[in-house]
Amino acid sequence: MRIAVQQEPFDLGAETAVFAESCSNMGAVVTFTGIVRDLPGVPLQAMEIEHYPGMTEASIREIAQQAVARWSLGQVLVIHRHGRLAPGELIMMVGTAAPHRKDAFEAAEFLMDYLKSRAPFWKREITAKGAHWVEAKDEDEAALDRW
Repeated sequence: MRIAVQQEPFDLGAETAVFAESCSNMGAVVTFTGIVRDLPGVPLQAMEIEHYPGMTEASIREIAQQAVARWSLGQVLVIHRHGRLAPGELIMMVGTAAPHRKDAFEAAEFLMDYLKSRAPFWKREITAKGAHWVEAKDEDEAALDRW
């Protein structure tokens, strides 16, 4: 299991290759990558992501351990960036590996839903009209109900 909360960009291809190579005894590898998206109407200049070092990693590790216990996972990868990010930059990556694809897909979705709504990150969107903190969305909260 690898959990990384970092400011620096990550190489998606390299991270995927290293992760897949570490899972040679697994039958399925699923990855998801989140990208900072522009806003409709008023273009996003940047997104600033804050977190509490130590607390954030521990929280993500705990939920990843729950995923390992719930699904038959051989490996888990979570990378999440913090700091100032521009539209189009990679913000996070989740990787899961399991003997069978169903477990890998479901565990990846579980982790992504958790990261979106419960991981201790605070996001601020900056536009030409000013900055505002991103509020939790009802649909993100509702996604947790499946689990």
